[in-house]
Amino acid sequence: MLKDKDRIFVNLYGLQGADLASAKKRGDWNNTQELLGKERAWLIEQVKESGLRGRGGAGFSTGMKWSFMPRERIPGKPSYLVVNADESEPGTCKDREILRNEPHKLLEGALIAGYAMNAVAAYIYIRGEYYYEASAIQKAIDEAYKAGLLGKDACGSGYDFDIYLHRGAGAYICGEETAMLESLEGNKGQPRLKPPFPANAGLYGCPTTVNNVETIAVVPTILRRGAKWFTGLGKPNNTGTKIFSISGHVNNPCNVEEEMGITLHELINKHAGGVRGGWDNLLAVIPGGSSVPLLPKSICDSITMDFDSLREVKSGLGTAAVIVMDKSTDVIEAICRLSHFYMHESCGQCTPCREGTGWMWRVMQRLVKGEAEKHEIDDLLEVTTQIEGHTICALGDAAAWPIQGLIRHFREEIEARIEQHQKQRAA
Repeated sequence: MLKDKDRIFVNLYGLQGADLASAKKRGDWNNTQELLGKERAWLIEQVKESGLRGRGGAGFSTGMKWSFMPRERIPGKPSYLVVNADESEPGTCKDREILRNEPHKLLEGALIAGYAMNAVAAYIYIRGEYYYEASAIQKAIDEAYKAGLLGKDACGSGYDFDIYLHRGAGAYICGEETAMLESLEGNKGQPRLKPPFPANAGLYGCPTTVNNVETIAVVPTILRRGAKWFTGLGKPNNTGTKIFSISGHVNNPCNVEEEMGITLHELINKHAGGVRGGWDNLLAVIPGGSSVPLLPKSICDSITMDFDSLREVKSGLGTAAVIVMDKSTDVIEAICRLSHFYMHESCGQCTPCREGTGWMWRVMQRLVKGEAEKHEIDDLLEVTTQIEGHTICALGDAAAWPIQGLIRHFREEIEARIEQHQKQRAA
């Protein structure tokens, strides 16, 4: 269990002020000028050594991602940092707490990350529904400019850096980094083909890095306390702390910062008040937001919450949004609802996703009622494999994986419902 002295987000619940003065009392903007005086390569190397992996879902090495950016500015092509504050993954509500209660951690992290990558500006892309969060972050931006922490000669470092807030219009697809760049440019939010990757040709055709809110917000603390401190938390290759969003059939739904590698059992029991009706009433858990495959209780009993352990059981940590389902859940209908969501949010650019998500949802509707034939379960599974990995972005995978998890772990329940319906028709 994470010790209080190792917490990064000490105001996660908003019990203290979010203003600049309160943030400084918590250690934000402390010796920032000194950090901006370090070599850019040293900053990137420290982030690499910390083992920090992207907190937005993919889990890619943050330091490695930064190192892809050009070291010297290309004439006529300034570098940019884009902060992904779209947070549209069902079950995920961690970044909004940072935006509301710890906005200065994000701004300081963006400044340091921008300096490390020799960027001229950061754009914070926030989902349109986050009205109060957008107001909080804009207030923090205004405070930072007034105090000389941003803008020309930021923090007295001689480095000029601007931060802009951009409100999206509420589309799940804009959480994908290249669709986000398209939206920022004023175009329809549709993913781009890669290559070229954003580090080569991103926003306005310039070198760009896109990082999640939580990823950027933890950087200043890592640099102050040292990479070794961060690697001392969690597990090898899964280091540091993580904000977990726990929802569903628990007694105390919450966001909590915990160590990577904590067991799912301990996470739910200690922080979320346990499963409604007790642990034995657990049916399944979606461990990382709606796009990752669910896990049955038998796996949940011992699984640890980190990228590698969850991948080994054919699921994923994703955004670490833990959705708990007890035995009162109609698990087939639950996955059917997710299928409808992905059909609705598909941008329609790729044929496998545009056509496949609708087809899968229609089959799932029939499976909920038991009106399908047993062979259609395998047909559905085959279609998910035809969609998975065959689209420009990962929305196709996100639509396929929940269904794959359902069939993998609850096939008997699907078949039993079909048999029950056939008996009712024959009676």
